[in-house]
Amino acid sequence: MMLSFFDQFASPTYLGIPLIALAIILPWIFYPTPTSRWINNRLLTLQGWFVNRLTQQIFLPINQGGHKWAVLLASLMIFLITLNMLGLLPYTFTPTTQLSLNMAFAVPLWLATVIIGMRNQPTAALGHLLPEGTPTPLIPVLIIIETISLFIRPLALGVRLTANLTAGHLLIQLIATAAFVLLPLMPTVAILTATVLFLLTLLEVAVAMIQAYVFVLLLSLYLQENV
Repeated sequence: MMLSFFDQFASPTYLGIPLIALAIILPWIFYPTPTSRWINNRLLTLQGWFVNRLTQQIFLPINQGGHKWAVLLASLMIFLITLNMLGLLPYTFTPTTQLSLNMAFAVPLWLATVIIGMRNQPTAALGHLLPEGTPTPLIPVLIIIETISLFIRPLALGVRLTANLTAGHLLIQLIATAAFVLLPLMPTVAILTATVLFLLTLLEVAVAMIQAYVFVLLLSLYLQENV
């Protein structure tokens, strides 16, 4: 039984061919394409409003040099939200429950922020490794600690997204299984369990959006330190 709970996180295959690439490409067909008309439809208007609010919220504390990342981070957030939301549908696969995929997003973007900081302002970038006013005997220890925390950042990004989505999917499956088993035995308890399942599903919808936002927000904070 426990193995079946974790089977949902295995990458689907068809005739021995992994379908994770299809699961990643599929969300792009749901995005509305821009139109040349003067008046857009409601979906395009809503999408434009959402992207504008997102970029204003994230890039408000960042100087002008970091605004070049607006398109990349906004696209990444919309893409992650779409993957997370589609994964809540029945008989679907959530690619963002795979740590390898999340690390593939986190490591290059984190490394890009570090390279930008080392290229544009190397003194300030290295200065983050040693807080101001540190006692002389603690300097080597703090440099090691700050260096380790710097390299842990991409791992924290990937693990946070993976762990939150994996835990939510497991809870949904556990409660759904309990409701199905209890239905012929104790219908009242099964109805209460189904109500909890519905509320948990609403919570997971919020978690799917919040985790994508947190992923991009932390990347913007790393970018803010280096531009």
